Amino acid sequence: MKTGTMFFREKGSFTGSSRRGFTLIEMLLVLVILGTLAAIVIPKFAGRSEQARLTAAETQISNFETALDAFEVDNGYYPKGDNGLNELAEQSAEAKNWKGPYLKHGIPNDPWGNAYFYECPGTNNTSSYDIYSMGPDGRKGTDDDITNWGTKK
Repeated sequence: MKTGTMFFREKGSFTGSSRRGFTLIEMLLVLVILGTLAAIVIPKFAGRSEQARLTAAETQISNFETALDAFEVDNGYYPKGDNGLNELAEQSAEAKNWKGPYLKHGIPNDPWGNAYFYECPGTNNTSSYDIYSMGPDGRKGTDDDITNWGTKK
């Protein structure tokens, strides 16, 4: 039966060969292709999360530097000692012109859950301060430390 340019088949006129499904070999081939793609793509994305953590630590150290500089402008000195970052969030008795908090959400840990280290006067920056994260391995003084001195990676 022909109507215009369209052809209609009567109900039940499909043959068994036109309703064919996927064979086991075709399904296995699809699984091999998907597995190959996953083996190529997943490692590339896995390395991105660690790179994001490194960038987050560098950014946080930069935020500390900005807050410390603002503290120094207001008070005439950088917070002293190992625990000086806390003076960015809470006023100490020595900070007479404190206009903080200099960090809105307190002192965060690094992206690996460890505290940032602060020393003033610094060992590496003797005229100011040192700030660093121990990085992914969680050990002080290793190559993966993120610092506010030296060359950037």
